[in-house]
Parts: sequence; structure tokens; C-alpha cells
Amino acid sequence: EVQVVESGGGLVQAGGSLRLSCAASGFSLDDYAIGWFRQAPGKEREVISCMSSFDGHTYYAHSVKGRFTISSDNAKNAVYLQMNSLKPEDTAIYYCAASKYYGRRDYLPLDSDEYDYWGQGTQVTVSS
Repeated sequence: EVQVVESGGGLVQAGGSLRLSCAASGFSLDDYAIGWFRQAPGKEREVISCMSSFDGHTYYAHSVKGRFTISSDNAKNAVYLQMNSLKPEDTAIYYCAASKYYGRRDYLPLDSDEYDYWGQGTQVTVSS
């Protein structure tokens, strides 16, 4: 069974850090492009970071650049999102997604429609 599971969310004070994990089962993340999305109440889902398995290139949304870092551990078949200097506006449900079509292509998928598998999401709440 193909499955993507996020973990690591929680409640943190502004300025704090969290590390989100994305574990895959049933397929190898090394063959997929991986994206992290988030959706805040009343807002559309937005991409905040993604990583290409073609060349390891990464993308960060302007709102998180310099504060968040995406990384992968192929041995554990997992991807991580290190989030530092968290702000109350980072409060959202965070989702991990995997794209097979763009997995080995020189392209970073930024649209949610370009992803095949999604996790259930993990809540991140940043208090002021």
C-alpha cells in the first residue's frame, strides 16, 4: 500500500523550531519529487518547499526562505522540513506530497495538481 505520513507538528512559541517528517511506504521517495504544502484556516493550500530527486535542487516560498530547510534521508525513505524562527503566520496544517511524474525530471513541481500522493497533514500552531 502506498502511503505518505507526516509527523512532528505541534504547538510552539514564536521564534521556536519544529522538524516535520514525511515517511513513505510502498514506494521509494528517491524516485519522486517531494513537496511540502500548508493550508491555514480560510486560505488556499500553498507550496512552501519542494525538492527534486533529479538533481537535489530545492525551492522555497518567499515567506519561508531562510527559515525552513527541506532535506531527505534515502536510507530511511523520509523527507524532513526543519522550521526555524517560526512566526504566528506559519500556523497551518502542513502536508507532504510526492510526485512520480516529476521525480526524475529537471523540474520542480509547485502546483498541488502535480502531486500523486498526499499525507493526512500535521498541525503546526505558533503562539505569539
